[in-house]
Amino acid sequence: MKTLLRTLLYLALIVWLGAEIFFPVVAAITFMLLRILHGMGFVSGMIALALLALAPAWGIYKPRAVLPPMGLVVLMIVLTAFSQFVIIPTMERDRIAAGGAIDTTDAANPNTIDFNKLHNRSETVEEAILLFGLVTVILVAKAETSRV
Repeated sequence: MKTLLRTLLYLALIVWLGAEIFFPVVAAITFMLLRILHGMGFVSGMIALALLALAPAWGIYKPRAVLPPMGLVVLMIVLTAFSQFVIIPTMERDRIAAGGAIDTTDAANPNTIDFNKLHNRSETVEEAILLFGLVTVILVAKAETSRV
């Protein structure tokens, strides 16, 4: 049972981090996939959070060992929500206001300037999620060495 639960925890983290790592590739293909990747992040994050919360009760990890990874997973979920529900809708508004194709607009257009600023912010947020995810994996691996 412990092996199954650890496997599910790692799988949830792998799915989320895999989506983050390969996002630039799919972003070049279509912007709509970002919503799907964020959905994968939300589901994976909630599964990881639940498994980390239950792990001490099931004797998988010590209670103190799971607190830092849980905090990072919560932070990753919050950043994903910020990107999904704040940044993306604003970028979409700017894209539509600029005429639908942001690449063909004048670089001095206020909508294009705002879009590019938000795009840079979105990249920073996604990079932070990836970094926090990698640290989470390290912390979970460290928790393996201090198991009950």
